[in-house]
Amino acid sequence: ALWCLMMSLTPTRGCLLDLPWEDILIPHILCHVPLQQLLSLQRVSKSFQSLIQLYLANMRCFDSSQIGPAIPQAAFVNLLKDSKVLQQLALQNCSGWLTDMDLLPILWRNHHLHQIQLKGCGRLSRSTLVSISLNCPNLRQLSLAHCDWVDSLSLRSLADHCKALEAVDLTACRQLKDEAICYLVQKCSRLKSLSLAVNANVGDMAVQETAKCCPELEHLDLTGCLRVKNDSIRVLAEYCPKLRSLKVKHCHNVAESSLSVLRVRGVELDVEPPLQRALVLLQDVVGFAPFINIQI
Repeated sequence: ALWCLMMSLTPTRGCLLDLPWEDILIPHILCHVPLQQLLSLQRVSKSFQSLIQLYLANMRCFDSSQIGPAIPQAAFVNLLKDSKVLQQLALQNCSGWLTDMDLLPILWRNHHLHQIQLKGCGRLSRSTLVSISLNCPNLRQLSLAHCDWVDSLSLRSLADHCKALEAVDLTACRQLKDEAICYLVQKCSRLKSLSLAVNANVGDMAVQETAKCCPELEHLDLTGCLRVKNDSIRVLAEYCPKLRSLKVKHCHNVAESSLSVLRVRGVELDVEPPLQRALVLLQDVVGFAPFINIQI
């Protein structure tokens, strides 16, 4: 794509920069070029530098992984210093250094964000989540996986102001307990996807309230939620007819007696039926699995 753009500079083809920037180049051409290549174009000339700066100011989606495995802090600040119309923001590649001071100005300027990815950004604080709540009323998807700083008060703020949420990832947010999850699902009843994985504080109360408040729920991750028991799974089966996948690996108090109802409905589960697990273990031990007629 970059080569094609450069070829447009030849005299026989005219100059790419002659095309209308805001009507043609930015919305219909540059949006299809990888961000890392666009940044390289800035070194061609001052005109290209101005064009790319205008593109960055009008960028709708920013994913730090498009630039490389790690983006320097100074480069990040420079790239987004003029952004005001972002709709999607993914910053998992900034987890090593991203702080409130870096992120809050971006949130203050961009009120149209509907998708934010902050997985592993452990140097942020509850101020970030409060700012998201106050500045992003149209938020649909939010990932806070492995963000230990998320607490019940900041989650309540999110629930109060972002009621259109459809997907929330709270994996390993270990400060959260049942009461905070219950408040979230009561306020955000449109949830379709929720992860509460790797949190030993989450129990039956949170799961049952989720089931009763979120009839549109399609995906639920309870991996490693040791306090979840069979009763919660039965309530899920009763109140969530659209459930498509459920993860309960390492939930030692959840048995096949409750999962079987979901399995019959075709819900994707991350644990095998007991007989199938036994056959796999037997095959590992003896090197083959004997033929068993499971229809008997």
